[in-house]
This record gives sequence, structure tokens and C-alpha cells, in this order.
Amino acid sequence: MQPRAMSPKRQQRGLTLVEMLVGVALGLVVVAASAKLVAGQVSEGRRLLLEARLMQDMRTAADLVTRDLRRAGHWGDTAAGVWRAGATGALANPYAALPPAGAASDAITFAYSRDATENHVLDSNERFGFRLRNGVLEMLIGAASWQALTDAGTVTVTAFSITPNVQRLSLAAYCPRGCTGASCPQQELRSLAVQLSGQALVDTALTRTVRSEVRLRNDVVTGACPA
Repeated sequence: MQPRAMSPKRQQRGLTLVEMLVGVALGLVVVAASAKLVAGQVSEGRRLLLEARLMQDMRTAADLVTRDLRRAGHWGDTAAGVWRAGATGALANPYAALPPAGAASDAITFAYSRDATENHVLDSNERFGFRLRNGVLEMLIGAASWQALTDAGTVTVTAFSITPNVQRLSLAAYCPRGCTGASCPQQELRSLAVQLSGQALVDTALTRTVRSEVRLRNDVVTGACPA
């Protein structure tokens, strides 16, 4: 007698419990690896965004500082410092002072003329400056009006430094009667090295430093030719 063939339905078998558990475990491993990869990409993207924003804020602040410093000492009537018609002597530039004069500092004050017609007087609205205060870079506008230049909600300024550099050129050769000694006229070529460092408020490990150097447009002449 021939054996009975088993029906197709009886030949089908399902997954065992062990096989199902192994499949679930492999699926969880794949899902966990994918989630970790996505989280890493999101974190890296967020960090790159913070870096870009921090660098943009630092560069913008440094550009504003250097652009304004470049105008320090501007005088609307510089010819009055050499000769004045009907006057017995030349005038001194009322905007020439630029402390600090010789050492690096975290604050600087300066002035430049804003007069439509030069009055040879340092007015209150012609005083400017920059300083670091409580992690914020501030700008002086007027005699005593300090305004924040950086946003304390996004960046903390950790260091601000202004280092002056002065080169002096002798003008004694231009004196008609010659000149010797420290009282002879000199031309001061002034430049300032600016350094600004800061860190992101939400990630203190993220820091950036911006350096720039600005050459002041307005030179200072000291001394005088002998009479």
C-alpha cells in the first residue's frame, strides 16, 4: 500500500518563539543603530550651526570695532594744526587723544569730529569707546551712553584686548632752519591690534577668537620747528 501524501497545509510551519525573539532583537539593534546615527547627525548639525553663528557674531563685532576705530582722531580742519590765517600759532588736534597709549587694555576711548563746520571743540557727541563688561562688549556713544554691542543671550565675550602700536617719523628735515633734539616735529603713525574671544552661551566648550589690526587714518604731528 502506498503512503499517504501530506497535504500542503500540513507541510507549512510557523516561526518558533526563539526565531521570533532573534528577529525582534536584530530589528531592535538596527533601529538603535539608526537612531544613534540620526542623533549624531542632528547633534553635529546643531554644533556646526552654533559655530557658524558664534563666528558670525564675533566677526561682526570685530568689524564694527575696527571700522569705528579707523576714524579716531579725525579733525575737520587739520590745516589749523599747521597754520592759521591771522593767528599767532597753530592749534592742537582736540580729537588726538587715544588712551591707552602704550599698553594693551580691555577698554579704549577715542574721539572724532562730527561737526558740519569744525568748531575745534570736543563735544559730548564726539566721544566714543569700547569696553568689556560682564561678558558683553559695550560701545560708548556720546559722553556716558554705553550700549551693548554683543548679544548676551547667545555669546559670552571672554576677552577683549586693544594693543596700540606707534611708529614715529622725524620731520626735522622739513624745518627751514634745521632742528635737533626731542622737541623737533614728529609724525606718529598709529595702529591698533584688536583681539576678541568669546564662547557660545549654550555650549561653553565652543569658543572662537577673532584678531584684526586697524591702521588709523589720522596721523598725529608732535613737536615744532624752532622759530
